[in-house]
Formats: sequence, structure tokens, C-alpha cells
Amino acid sequence: MTVYEVMTKRIVEMLESGTAPWRKPWVAGGPRNLVSGKAYRGLNALLLTAAGARYSSSYWLTFKQALDKGGNVRKGEKGMPVVFWRFPEPGAGNDDQAAEEGGSRGRGPIMKYSTAFNVEQCDGVEAPKQEVRTFNPIDEVERILSEMPNCPPIRHGGSQAFYVPSLDYVQLPSREAFLSPEYYYYTAAHELGHATGHSSRLARPGITDGAMAFGNHAYSTEELVAEMTAAFVCGAAGLDTSSVLDNSAAYLASWIKVLKGDSRLVVTAASAAQKAADYILGTAAATAAEAPSAAAA
Repeated sequence: MTVYEVMTKRIVEMLESGTAPWRKPWVAGGPRNLVSGKAYRGLNALLLTAAGARYSSSYWLTFKQALDKGGNVRKGEKGMPVVFWRFPEPGAGNDDQAAEEGGSRGRGPIMKYSTAFNVEQCDGVEAPKQEVRTFNPIDEVERILSEMPNCPPIRHGGSQAFYVPSLDYVQLPSREAFLSPEYYYYTAAHELGHATGHSSRLARPGITDGAMAFGNHAYSTEELVAEMTAAFVCGAAGLDTSSVLDNSAAYLASWIKVLKGDSRLVVTAASAAQKAADYILGTAAATAAEAPSAAAA
């Protein structure tokens, strides 16, 4: 059996035997207010998590809180709106006044908003130091990533991992944020797996045709392809994947559930993943010129 066949067989067996809930393999605390130390919740958490992808710190504060801390928000920085509820005090004013102050009309608690800035948008404000791990590079995987043909830029920072087809770049958290080097390389290979679908590489439908929306069939299928690509690349590099396959299989299971629960769909995805892995490993004969024509992502 080839490495690809061995990895496919192992993952299918794990899927069929059941898996644990998937979790992100890097340390990325949710957004918190620097002054109160409280975690943002609900809509605020969603907005700040999305906006915080470019920052390594999970701490946020308002303009006034930055001043009270002896610092300031840098000129030109843009913040994110956060909402909160406040109970009006007796005789504090009418509904029209509350609305003018940024609240909603009506009796009872008033919804108001303020603007939050990440601590990295500020000068003179210190945040608690977050856990920093020592990262020990693995030479063979480093070689593979550095020698990938037509490799897209890989940027580090923030608390999310993703590939942007329209701009053709990969975003990853810092290497030190990952629970182990194996998790970092696996995640990098996953995002590069997506990148192989770009029109300048293998021109894979789903990446090139703009048909993907979160959770739909095309998106779910592409996630299977990318995850299988990561398993193949790391397996071919001789990376010990025993610590990450449980995590990977659970992630695959979450998308297979969308695709009607058929674990054998991994085998179908493996065909596209083999081409993607061959491209990353530099063993593929396919080039942009040989790839099928497609609209630019």
C-alpha cells in the first residue's frame, strides 16, 4: 500500500469507530476586556474574534480605558463596535435622550454601544503576557514547504488559520501558538491543500468557481480534500501523525455529517487530495498550464 492508501485507510477506520469532538490545535483565548478581565460574549465575541484574526493578543479595551491605563489608541486605528445593556436610573432622562446617546428606545434596560480596540492598536498599554511555547522546526517538513512549487505567501499572526483564494495567501497563527510542531505543520499543509485549488495551480472546482459558502456541499467537500492533503503530506514527510489524527478525523466527521454521513466520501476526496499532495511535494506533473481552465478565484 502507498502512503496515501495507508493514511486513507486509517482515517476511514477512525471515522467508522467514532471520534471525539474536534478542537483547534493552537492556543487562542477568546476576546477579553483588558480592564475587567471578563470574556466578551454573544455577538461581541463573534465580532471581536473575527476582527482579532490579525492580532496575537486577545485583549481589547475602549478609547477611554486606554487613556486611563496611561496610553492611547494610535492615530488612524479603527475599532470594533461592542454592545452592552444598561438599566436607566430613575429620572435619568427619556427614551429620546437614551437613543441619542447610542441606546435603543423602549422601557427597561437600554442597549448601548462603544468601540473596542485591540491592545496591539495602542501605545503605552501593557497586556498580560500570553503563554509562549518553544517551537522546534522539523527539517524535512520545512524543506517541503519551502520547495512547494508556486507556493502562496504564508503569513503568521492572529488566532485563525485560513486560505484566501481571491488574494492567494495562507494565514496561520504564530508557530509558537500551536500545541506541537506536528499540529503546526498539519495545519499549514491543510491550508496549502486549499491553495492547490487556485487557478494558477490545479484549478480545482470549489476554489476557482466561487461556489463555496460556509457549510454547503462544495465547502464541505473542499474541507475533506484539504484535510486528506494534510494527512498525505505529513505522512510522506515521515511526520508522526499519531497525535493529530484523532483531531483530524473528528474534523472530517463534522463535514461528513453535512455530506449525509458517508465516511466513504473520504475515499472520493482522497483522489483530489492525492493530486494536491503531489503538487505540494513537488512530485506532480501537473502545472498551471496543464490544469483545466477555470475562472480566477
